[in-house]
Amino acid sequence: QVQLVESGGGLVQPGGSLRLSCAARGSIFQMSDMGWYRQAPGGERELVATITKGGITNVADSGKGRFIISRDNAKNTVYLQMTSLKPEDAAVYYCNANARQHIGTGFVNYWGQGTQVTVSS
Repeated sequence: QVQLVESGGGLVQPGGSLRLSCAARGSIFQMSDMGWYRQAPGGERELVATITKGGITNVADSGKGRFIISRDNAKNTVYLQMTSLKPEDAAVYYCNANARQHIGTGFVNYWGQGTQVTVSS
């Protein structure tokens, strides 16, 4: 089984910054795309940013110019650097990743447990 372990959420003032981390743990043969999604109270889960194993990134319009996604393939870890945070960025942020545990098997999609980001003065 693969587990995604998130960290880095918390309370930040508007205009502040946070860095989220997500490490994939377990018996992993290969990782593929990784990313972040978020879900605000009463809202649907939405894409924040994704990154391929080769480093190609996709950032949702809401985060362009403020959020940077990166990864360390050696550590099976993905990061989300968030700057100029706004109250509307407040949500539970979920890590998402595709991984396979054995050669010859397909990739499975995994979710983290979520980390709360609160933006408030």
